[in-house]
Amino acid sequence: MRNIVLIGMPGSGKSTVGVLLAKTLGRKFIDTDIRIQEATGRLLQEIIDHDGVEAFLKIEEDTVLALHRHRAVIATGGSVVYSRKAMEHQKAHGVVVYLQVSFDEIERRLNNITTRGIVLHSGQSLRDLFDERVPLYAQYADITINCTDNHFEDCVRKIVHELKTF
Repeated sequence: MRNIVLIGMPGSGKSTVGVLLAKTLGRKFIDTDIRIQEATGRLLQEIIDHDGVEAFLKIEEDTVLALHRHRAVIATGGSVVYSRKAMEHQKAHGVVVYLQVSFDEIERRLNNITTRGIVLHSGQSLRDLFDERVPLYAQYADITINCTDNHFEDCVRKIVHELKTF
């Protein structure tokens, strides 16, 4: 029984879908962003602001590499795809599901981009981030679920259906 690993842009619904999917499948739910905050005692944005993007990415990678639990639904941070080691680890222990959401919908959902703990490099816009990450999400995905126009429950149903045929 492998993990189910959710990847996607900030605002794609990984945490919300993850909780619902875990309940539906009777699995444990793990949110790596929450794990990072618990381990460091700081908010994600504080880590990024005070320690820098590279330090945050290292903490994120280490957090993911420490996960070995089976039968869990894992919601990852949107920047996890920057770490080849973390993604190879996730793929070795689970099925990677990309929650695909259009740029317009991500832009609509994210109204707190500067305080949410999103890894943005200096001068990088949300559009730049989206364009940079989408090919990485597609590269690592075992299953892609379009969640742009769907309620979270519909995304969960789609994931469950795709897992049966995977």
